[in-house]
Amino acid sequence: MTKKQANVDTLIATIISGIEDVKGKETIILDLREIDNTVCDYFIICEGTSNTQVNAIVSSIQKKVSKELKDKPWHIEGEDNAEWILMDYVNVVVHVFQKHIREYYDIESLWGDAKTTVIESKF
Repeated sequence: MTKKQANVDTLIATIISGIEDVKGKETIILDLREIDNTVCDYFIICEGTSNTQVNAIVSSIQKKVSKELKDKPWHIEGEDNAEWILMDYVNVVVHVFQKHIREYYDIESLWGDAKTTVIESKF
């Protein structure tokens, strides 16, 4: 395993931990590395039950990644209405949805060729 991949794996594990800390639901990882012309290597997708929980998930991820890895997102979008917040960590892009918005956009289907890993909920 290369150092870059080890760093990405650590980032993914830290992001997942941040999601679990505030009970984010239906978490999956899409591995996009085998797909041509993708903007990143991985998508992490999860959902919250309200805009308050969506914001809490994003905040938890930011705090955990900052504290443990001394890293911060390159860009964040969607914080104003908190229905779909995108956090761009360059190689890993995190999508935090409210359930109805996730169902509407169904980005898992758009990236159907990606290898999908379902994260089992701990609660």
